[in-house]
Amino acid sequence: MATSPPEVIRKALSRRAAQSMTQLLEDDPSLTPAAVLLILYAKDGQYCVLLNKRSEEVEYHKGEISFPGGARDPEDEDFLATALRETEEEMGINREDVTVLGELDEVVTRSRFHVKVFVGSITYPYRFKPSAVEIAEVLEVPIDCLNDPSNFRIETRLEDGIPVSIRSYAYNKHLIFGVTAKILQQFLEVLADGLEKEAH
Repeated sequence: MATSPPEVIRKALSRRAAQSMTQLLEDDPSLTPAAVLLILYAKDGQYCVLLNKRSEEVEYHKGEISFPGGARDPEDEDFLATALRETEEEMGINREDVTVLGELDEVVTRSRFHVKVFVGSITYPYRFKPSAVEIAEVLEVPIDCLNDPSNFRIETRLEDGIPVSIRSYAYNKHLIFGVTAKILQQFLEVLADGLEKEAH
């Protein structure tokens, strides 16, 4: 029996250490500590990643596609608690319903957030209850769609004088770009690597 993507990603993430930028956070007090949760689940025979389109009422990243997540509160026990709390507030997903699979590399956004990235799974069907204030639209994006090269958009920009190619993903009428696309790309690479190891 084939191993399911959540189990593959759990094994793959357990074999690697997430790249930390904690020192950067300590060195740069202007960065805001935050966490997001990439949620994976089976729907209609295929695995999907849960994203949302942010409303025009939020303070940052208005109208952009993102993962559930946000800034760490002083009351949060740790960054995972931040990710689970924000996911509950934004999407109505009870933290007890999330199986945490591991952690991806930390990232820094252009809006000066230092983000820890967690991966989890839920059992589907699930009744999402998106925040009317924060969420304009819920996106359930199939992994097959994200892996389809016809949905890739490549943008090359200069960073410190060096050309860097950045991938974005087209999904229906949306474009997933920036840090969200960067996290997705790493997730897909880790999953592909895990699937390859499972096959041998």
